[in-house]
Amino acid sequence: MERNIKINGLLVTAIVSISFAATFIRLAAAPAIVIAGYRMLFSTIVLLPLVLSSRSTVGELRGLRGGEFALLALSGLFLSLHFMSWVASIFLTGVASSIVLVTTTPLFVALYSILVLKERVPKLFWMGLALAAVGAFAIGGGDILEGGIRWKGDLLAVLGALAAAGYFIVGSRLRKRLSLLAYVFPVYLTATFIIFAVAVSWGTPVTGYRGEMYLYSMLLAVVCQIMGHTLFNWTLRYLRASVVTLGILGEPIGASVIAYLVLGETPLPREIAGGLFILAGLSCALYFRNGNDAV
Repeated sequence: MERNIKINGLLVTAIVSISFAATFIRLAAAPAIVIAGYRMLFSTIVLLPLVLSSRSTVGELRGLRGGEFALLALSGLFLSLHFMSWVASIFLTGVASSIVLVTTTPLFVALYSILVLKERVPKLFWMGLALAAVGAFAIGGGDILEGGIRWKGDLLAVLGALAAAGYFIVGSRLRKRLSLLAYVFPVYLTATFIIFAVAVSWGTPVTGYRGEMYLYSMLLAVVCQIMGHTLFNWTLRYLRASVVTLGILGEPIGASVIAYLVLGETPLPREIAGGLFILAGLSCALYFRNGNDAV
C-alpha cells in the first residue's frame, strides 16, 4: 500500500514538474533556440556523473555499434527539432494552445504504426483522431482568422509534436537494447550539439545573457527534464503504460494553471474548447495504443 502511494506520488510529481516548462521558458526571456540549447546542455551535465559512476552504463556505451550510433544520432536530431520548434511556439502563441498541440505526439506515433507498420485499428481510434482534428482546427483556425502570429506558434507546436513522435519511434528500437541512462545521455548530448550548431549558423549569440536565462534553463533541465520526463520513464517499471501516458495529459491543465498564476495568462475560450476536444481525442488514441490495458 505504502509502495503504491509512493509510486503514484512520484507520477504526480512528474506531471507537476513538466507543467512548469512553459512558464520557465517565458521567464527565461531569451531566443528560443538558446533556451532549448541550454536546457539540453544542463540536462547532459546533470546526467554525466551518473553515467560515469555506473560501470554497466559505461560498458553499454563502449559496446555501441555503428547502427546504434546512427539511431542515437537520429533520435538526438528529432529531440533537437522538437525543442527548437516547441520552445519557439511558446513565445508566439498562448501557453494552453502550445502545450495541448504539442501533446498530440501519441496521435502521430499511432499514425506511423498504421501507415508504416500496417497495424489495424478500431473505430475508436479514428473517432479520437477526428476529435483531435476538430480541437486543432478550433485553436489554429481561430488564430488564423484573428490574424497576427499566434497561428505560427500553433504550427510550430504541431511540428514539435511530429519531431517528438520521431524521437519516440526511434527510441523504442534502441530502448530494447539499451538501459534508460545509456540511451538518454548520448541522445541529450547529440541534441545539445545540434541545437548550438544551428544557433551559431543563424548568428544567434549563445553567451552573454542575463543570469535569469541560465537560472531558468537550469530549472528546465532539473525540474522539467530530469524530475519530469525521467520520472515518467521510471514509473513505467511499476505502473501500466496507460496510466502513465494518460497522466501526461494532465500537463496542459497544470501548465495553464501555472501560467495563469505566474504570468497572468488566461486561456482564450477557443483554447479551452479546442483543448478539451484534443484531450478527448488523445484519450481514445491512447486506449487504442494500450489495448485493454488502458482501462
